Amino acid sequence: MNGESESKESKEPKNIAWQATFEDLGRHLSATTFVVVDLETTGGSPGLNAITEIGAQKVRGGEVIGEFQSLVNPGVPLPPYITVLTGITEMMLMPAPRIDQVLPQFLEFLGSETETVLVAHNAPFDIGFLKAAATSLQYSWPKFPVLDTVRIARQVLTKDEVRNYKLETLSNFFKTETSPTHRALDDVRATVSVLHGLIERLGSFGIFTLEELKEFSNRITKAQSAKRHLAVNLPAAPGVYIFKDAKGEALYVGTSKNLKARVRTYFTAGETRKRIREMIAITESIDCIVTPTALEAQVRELRLIQGAQPRYNRRSRFPERVAWLKLTDENFPRVTITKGSPKDPSGAIGPISGGASIELALAAIHEYLPLRQCKPKITDRSIKTAAPCILYEINKCGAPCIGNQSHASYSEIIAEYKNLLEVDFRKLSDQSTLKMAELSLLEKFEEAIEVRDRYAHLARAAARIERINSIAKLKLLIIARPIGTQWEFASIKYGRLAATNITTATTSVNQALDALTLIAEQVPDEGFLQQVNYEEVELILRFIESDGVRLVQIDGELSYATFGPNSQLARFDLLNSQPDQAFTKA
Repeated sequence: MNGESESKESKEPKNIAWQATFEDLGRHLSATTFVVVDLETTGGSPGLNAITEIGAQKVRGGEVIGEFQSLVNPGVPLPPYITVLTGITEMMLMPAPRIDQVLPQFLEFLGSETETVLVAHNAPFDIGFLKAAATSLQYSWPKFPVLDTVRIARQVLTKDEVRNYKLETLSNFFKTETSPTHRALDDVRATVSVLHGLIERLGSFGIFTLEELKEFSNRITKAQSAKRHLAVNLPAAPGVYIFKDAKGEALYVGTSKNLKARVRTYFTAGETRKRIREMIAITESIDCIVTPTALEAQVRELRLIQGAQPRYNRRSRFPERVAWLKLTDENFPRVTITKGSPKDPSGAIGPISGGASIELALAAIHEYLPLRQCKPKITDRSIKTAAPCILYEINKCGAPCIGNQSHASYSEIIAEYKNLLEVDFRKLSDQSTLKMAELSLLEKFEEAIEVRDRYAHLARAAARIERINSIAKLKLLIIARPIGTQWEFASIKYGRLAATNITTATTSVNQALDALTLIAEQVPDEGFLQQVNYEEVELILRFIESDGVRLVQIDGELSYATFGPNSQLARFDLLNSQPDQAFTKA
């Protein structure tokens, strides 16, 4: 833990017959040397972020035969939320060796690519960082076979057994001795136990060798083989595809830029999802809707899922289940949890999925502002008999319920709340950052995590409605994106896609725009998100933010507040995308 690498390895048993690669038959899982790896990093992007800790265990036949652990000085400041998450501080990393010192030692520990199989939970993340580090140091990364415990778990464990495939969930399921803690070696030890539990499960599938494990992963079902012909005559064009059962009911709706190529993948070994294989078994036909643009295909997919609610689609089926936080319409408003989009976005926050997220966001508001939380309506008559609650005693509420706070005074708090969401989010951001730093210095990491979570859920939800409202308020927005020598156009009205069109070899830009105006749907102004679902608006926003998109025509103002919620997200690395380039900062 002082930055010096620790590596201990016992003598390996003699007379072990090694096979070179996965392609060689007969390499039994119990005779295979696995090196289980876990990393801690400064962020989620290999090449942009850096490694802060490496942990690994070398195991064979159920026994640990080597262990490696080292902190790594990333050479860059450590984001506060990483310290909160992992407990690793900059003070711990300052004396640690740099990656150019640690990586050679780690590669030596890994051993030969012909003998070692690398294992990680969500392997693309860890291996991606290791490859990026090797590339930066001009090392050639060895071609180790790689196993991902997430992928194996998806194949051998059902949703009845585990609710998801996170390491913590699998650790609880297999009752591992070490629990994951977001520290490399602890997470490695938990992953080793999970790996052994999965290998035991593989035995029930008749999987005992690496070759059998590869074949197991690449297997296709009889239904996949028998129904490949359903994808034969589909067009190689953008659009929506719909898997249907014998009754003609939609089972699954998807979209692709190339319908033929995408649907074919459902009938290959690469499709390993249990529910999709089950769906293919009862599929009798596949319909498709060709669209002029990929954006229109995505919107049509979304609308079809929300309308038909196909049972094999997981996302977007129940948009009405998300919640919003909004102010009540009364003399002394309070923030309440509601279903359904608010007609007035002023003072509203959302959408928010998940009960815990809603409660955390609401708690962050009440921690920052002394808004009343009691439910009774405040009237001149109620004030005479009301009694203040505990919030008044701890200075978290001015007690308007007993007439202790005037309407004018309370209105100032409401104005500050709206200003926070619509103009300047920095005060809450700074307050939360300071609180997390103070608690981290006192090593009260659990409390710091609670502050971080409350702030993060509120910031995300506040930023979401700010983004959505930026185009949902516009009467008309026409955008264009170049596709080779052609142009793709989209007409958006109050956040709803009204039409798309594309230039061809025989049509000019002006002709395409004229046709777009003629075919565009009429969308009345019925209030915020009353004529479109928020998911469609967010889909269009992602398109607007993609490379090359240009603004052709606008009726209204497309902008974000300079210091609004979106401006503060980057400070906490809450978004993986680059700062928004598509909007004018106002």
